[in-house]
Amino acid sequence: MADQSNPSNASHYSQYRLRVTAGPTYNPSTHKTVPVNASKTLTFETPSIILSLCVRIRHFTGFPSDSPVTAEKYFTTDPHKYDQYSISFSFIPKIDIPGEDLVFGNDFDRPLRDRLPPGANHALRIVKWWIDPGLDGDMYADKPYLYGPALSSWNILRIGDHVIPKDQLQTPSGEEHSDDDKHEWKAPHASAEDFHDTIVEEGCEGSGCELRSSLSIPADSAARKKHFLTASNLSGFTFEAGRLYQADFGNPYLDFNDFSLKLPGFNLNVVGYIDSKTHELRYTLKNRRTGEVYAVVVFTLLFGEELAQAEQEHGGANVEDKAEERSIANTEHATAKDGPGTIDPAKDKKDATETIPEDEDDID
Repeated sequence: MADQSNPSNASHYSQYRLRVTAGPTYNPSTHKTVPVNASKTLTFETPSIILSLCVRIRHFTGFPSDSPVTAEKYFTTDPHKYDQYSISFSFIPKIDIPGEDLVFGNDFDRPLRDRLPPGANHALRIVKWWIDPGLDGDMYADKPYLYGPALSSWNILRIGDHVIPKDQLQTPSGEEHSDDDKHEWKAPHASAEDFHDTIVEEGCEGSGCELRSSLSIPADSAARKKHFLTASNLSGFTFEAGRLYQADFGNPYLDFNDFSLKLPGFNLNVVGYIDSKTHELRYTLKNRRTGEVYAVVVFTLLFGEELAQAEQEHGGANVEDKAEERSIANTEHATAKDGPGTIDPAKDKKDATETIPEDEDDID
């Protein structure tokens, strides 16, 4: 009999369920389950930042079981009509953070070199060429990573006003802290208490508009991302203590409905390439220079004993209760391949007929 604890032996993605957790450190003990698509804002504070987050996933049937299937308002709004998921942040730094030091991306605790599928290097070239030229990393390292400057990686960036005077911020004392020390979940700050209802838009508010103008930051999202690919523009920006920033990250390429990666010219179902040690996708917001972690969001594909335990904890009702929604989702997904849901070259400002560079050195 096949071992159902290994997803490669399973016959259908319905035997797996997704759980999203988040916290202020890598340590899982500091994480909470994220109420995907739900009207609840999660907020935590570290010595350096106060941060709220929400996660949206199209056609979600994971945990918690009572999570809404989708975030209808978000996924029917431009520019998110084709996105499959979203991670949104609202944060107030408690210290100044240089723009060139704040990075966002994926990292892993274990080597992936033996689990990477054929074509992984080609897929990475597609990502760097088509989606985010600012990405840098090493997927063959003992602890693989793929980070990009937050300013050029985030789809949406909104620069707000100063909302907390610097003299009211509880800043680090300079003492060394343990991994769990002074990291706590808290009630949302007034500026973020309704963040789950907010669809972040590119732009600014209050003195943030003056700041954006003084630094010649383009008003358009794509132009802003390109602007911060220039090193001097990146180094000239500072995430100021006490100022509110909001950001949104997502794309149409990673589909959590059928656990697949769909890049231009490259499709992959990831289930066959994971095991009990490589079934997590982790997004990290951190300081590249100091290594300090500000936020961690983990997408875990549960199966076997972990899935059974999660169903005991959260309940498993929505696997059956939402079967019809999943069926509809799959129909829509299949239709989208030949309809308006296909990746639009114009949307990405690229020509799909262009040749993708063969070597990473060819990528500007």
